[in-house]
Amino acid sequence: MKKKVLAVLLVLMLCISMTWANGSSDKGSDELTIVVMPKLVGIPYFNASEVGAMQAGKDLGVNVIYTGPTTADAAEQVRMLEDLISKGVDAICVAPNDAAALTPVLMKAKSAGIAVLDWDTPADPNVVDLSIHQIDDKQYGEHIWDLLVEGMGDTGDYAIITGGLSAANLNSWIDAGLDYAKKTYPGLNLVTERIPSDEKQQVAYQKTLDLIKAYPNLKGVVGISTPAPLGAAQAVEEKGLSDVITVVGTSLPTDSGPYLADGSLKVGTLWDPSKLGYLTVVMAADFLKGNKPVDGQMVENVGKISVWPDGRTVIMGPPADFTKENYKTFNF
Repeated sequence: MKKKVLAVLLVLMLCISMTWANGSSDKGSDELTIVVMPKLVGIPYFNASEVGAMQAGKDLGVNVIYTGPTTADAAEQVRMLEDLISKGVDAICVAPNDAAALTPVLMKAKSAGIAVLDWDTPADPNVVDLSIHQIDDKQYGEHIWDLLVEGMGDTGDYAIITGGLSAANLNSWIDAGLDYAKKTYPGLNLVTERIPSDEKQQVAYQKTLDLIKAYPNLKGVVGISTPAPLGAAQAVEEKGLSDVITVVGTSLPTDSGPYLADGSLKVGTLWDPSKLGYLTVVMAADFLKGNKPVDGQMVENVGKISVWPDGRTVIMGPPADFTKENYKTFNF
């Protein structure tokens, strides 16, 4: 009799332990913890992304941890991700400063049963479960170069100031723009290789001053990363060259306002980063519940998304252009 009772107890304990082990697939929303890690915290773009991510957490009833390094440092991202993995979070959504540098730690996360997504900037495609893109990279790069030509014409010297040289999304836009320019605007002359600004407006400002001095016939600057066009515009305005040098790039309308108003920045083009943060959390939560994204799917507070045939690349939508005439109509 005692042996029978003991056997029943052992079976019950085994069932309970199996339930615990498999609990992650049956979790309710209030039990999910989703990490959203930007390239860095403290700049307006990623501050706006945080607002959207946290709002999605409230709307969906999931726990959102929005955290990242204070500088665009891949090594610091790795260190922080190691710590988050040890805490047993359910999903990690990361915008890598260097995709290759993050591959080992993201593989470790997957081995621990954590869902891995990238957002804003692609990670190693062999590691991620979903890739959340703000835009079609090729179309966006081509659009930026069209804006440049609208301002400076289709001939003349120009330069590119980017964020970080290893940022995959920035490089994708630049590569697409350069390929497009070779075919469509052969009269454009890139005076030097893309110049990094480390995601800092002050660095972009100084680099633009250096460009103006080194290349007296400079007619255009493309700023790729939200601080870059602002720093370039600041330098151009300071030198009184707003009518000579066309500055365009990827900037937020609220931050661009003073430079758009005085003409030192001709056009800023971007999307609402708060919507990108929101979409990232929605996609992560859906994935954890076993729901795959669908092409044409309407996402509340975001809009209609596109999904590539691979089933895991999600595109939020087209950009908006910000000009002197319309920038005040935007609230991000």
